[in-house]
Amino acid sequence: MYIESLELSNYRNYEALSMSFANETIILYGDNAQGKTNILESLYVSATTKSHRGSRDKEMIRLGCEEAHIRMCVNKNQMSHRVDMHLRGNKSKGVAIDGIPIKRSSELLGICNIIFFSPEDLSIIKNSPSERRKFMDMELCQLDKVYCHDFMKYNKILNQRNSLLKQISFHASLIDTLDVWDEQLVEYGSRVIKARGDFILRLNDIMRQIHGKLTGQKEHVRVDYEMNVDRHHFSDLLKEKREKDLKYQTTSIGPHRDDLSFFIDDVDVKSFGSQGQQRTTALSLKLSEITLVKKIVGENPILLLDDVMSELDANRRDYLMDFIRDLQTIITCTGYDDFVRNRMKINNIYKVTRGSVHKE
Repeated sequence: MYIESLELSNYRNYEALSMSFANETIILYGDNAQGKTNILESLYVSATTKSHRGSRDKEMIRLGCEEAHIRMCVNKNQMSHRVDMHLRGNKSKGVAIDGIPIKRSSELLGICNIIFFSPEDLSIIKNSPSERRKFMDMELCQLDKVYCHDFMKYNKILNQRNSLLKQISFHASLIDTLDVWDEQLVEYGSRVIKARGDFILRLNDIMRQIHGKLTGQKEHVRVDYEMNVDRHHFSDLLKEKREKDLKYQTTSIGPHRDDLSFFIDDVDVKSFGSQGQQRTTALSLKLSEITLVKKIVGENPILLLDDVMSELDANRRDYLMDFIRDLQTIITCTGYDDFVRNRMKINNIYKVTRGSVHKE
């Protein structure tokens, strides 16, 4: 799997851009705030419909313009697919696959499996639970369309239930309708919980091996899925918490409150691990994500590395470069680092300056 080309029109600081990509490592280098990350973001948006930065559509449109366009061509299973995306400030985005408009964004997921790795990901271990849930959900949604459907349904029902909890404080008779939403919340929430549990089981086996190699078998890592509620008890606990939910006008239990915990030799990495251990664990997690996609999809994913190399020490950089040798990897950096020159032959080097890209 690899990206063949990218075209941008009025996207971020690019008035117009057209690039072709080889199925190998690609370097985008230049000073900060020149537009390197914007290119990676547009590729990620084309694969997932979402910005890795959490930006809204109108924030990705070039200043002074009303709309932006992205076109990405990707080769998967030796077949080329074209993704066209139309960003509009005051309307939902338009998406077409091979010239055919799609009605639901979930139809796009899985066309192109992209893994984004930024310096922020190195802090995933110590960041908020929402970051770790996002990691699970973005990967599962790209790999499993059933999960994507269940996850989106769960969130829709959750929002409707929370809205109803607020309305009940003004219209007490509406409490009779709460059972209907509770049944659906449990139905889809239980599916989400099971899929996440299965995902973490598979991830654990892979991560244990990778982390062992990264640390010379000195450390043994484990990931625990911290369920907010067991799916077999979800219905009973939801009823038990109803009075509390009505009081605070929000749903207090469910997979929207799940988390992940990481342990090295049974020691909680978040609370007691050194910064080096936290970063190594985060690197093991991202590399495990790559391996898992290979196993499930049968092809290498595409890796986007946004200024990560400068955040890693020499040993971790060397391991990462060896690990990604067979992947199409697009790397951004402020300088064309000597260690990259020494590690592999790279024929695709681009300098990015104020929204223009030149091949060297």
